[in-house]
Amino acid sequence: MMLTFLNIVFVNGILIGLVQGSSEAFRNRYSGDLIVKELPQKYYIQNTSGILASLNTNASVKAFSARYIKSGVLEANYRTKTNEADRQDEVGAPIVGIEPDLENQVTGLASSVKWGEYLTYGDEDGIILGNHLLAGYSNSTPSGDETLENVEIGSKVRLKINGYSYEMTVRGILDSKIQEVSRRAYVNANFLKKLTNRSDNNANEISVRLIQGANPKDLEKELILAGFDSSALIETWEEAQGSFFKDITNTFGMLGAVFGAIGLIVASITIFIVVFINAITRKKYIGILKGIGIHGLAIELSYIIQSLVYAILGSGLGFALVFGMMKPYFEKNPIDFPFSDGILAASLGGTMFRILLILLATLIAGYIPARIVIKGNTLDAILGR
Repeated sequence: MMLTFLNIVFVNGILIGLVQGSSEAFRNRYSGDLIVKELPQKYYIQNTSGILASLNTNASVKAFSARYIKSGVLEANYRTKTNEADRQDEVGAPIVGIEPDLENQVTGLASSVKWGEYLTYGDEDGIILGNHLLAGYSNSTPSGDETLENVEIGSKVRLKINGYSYEMTVRGILDSKIQEVSRRAYVNANFLKKLTNRSDNNANEISVRLIQGANPKDLEKELILAGFDSSALIETWEEAQGSFFKDITNTFGMLGAVFGAIGLIVASITIFIVVFINAITRKKYIGILKGIGIHGLAIELSYIIQSLVYAILGSGLGFALVFGMMKPYFEKNPIDFPFSDGILAASLGGTMFRILLILLATLIAGYIPARIVIKGNTLDAILGR
């Protein structure tokens, strides 16, 4: 019964946790609780200063980071080229200008720098690269995506923007499974604004982190009521992810339900066999009990209770194992899937519902064999016929 419980809760939790881990990483490492972007067909967020001023005075906002983004090209190994005809080692990437401290408050970007060091304010020739831009640091780069070869901490790369080239030093390399982070290069915001002659301070993205318990929907409504939706695209973290994560979660939930149903059927059959054999071996004693006036319903109830005891003890052990050991363990040590850090997604409400299903199935499985045996002739049962 404990294994049945684990099959229903654990398998389903791992399947959903695989997607949920990726969704949470998207929220924690990229979008924050709410993200503001430029409108389609626009090059930047209009009225950025007004939006930032509104966020700065909102009590529910913990931190926010404005990002300045420009498409660029990164070139490596240009110093070792011996012939102009040699193929250039280049990769296109979004170049993101950030305020290092503010970005770290919102997305914890510094903790994603696995190799090297994080950007410091005023470092105008330093750059941080996502691991999926580099061949030596990514084992899961999608087929067809270009990467740079032989780039390490301290390597020089050329940053090409608007037809100009700038030599940058690789300060750090990010390790992330979120495409929006791992395929980007990060520099200081002031430096990027100088390169692109952007003096209006209009950003391309604003990621917002709220205080604990605040609802992103409420902030979204406030910004829309203030009229900022006419100059920017305002989305909660769930809206920014689109329907992909929800669709995958629903699909994996269905798969988990199918696996759980099979396990529940197997457990029910097992309980049926156990109770049936138990009742058959005690057929003579059941006959004697009926002969001395014990009602058949009372005997049936005793076998039902026996079945429920199996289910309660098994589910209790499974519950303690999942919530006492497995869930805390996987929260601290996520499963390293290629595209996400999987966790065990097991809610208390969902788990209690599954326990009720186990109890119901066990009750039926215990009642049927007991009923079959007890319905037999009392005299035949006493005589062992």
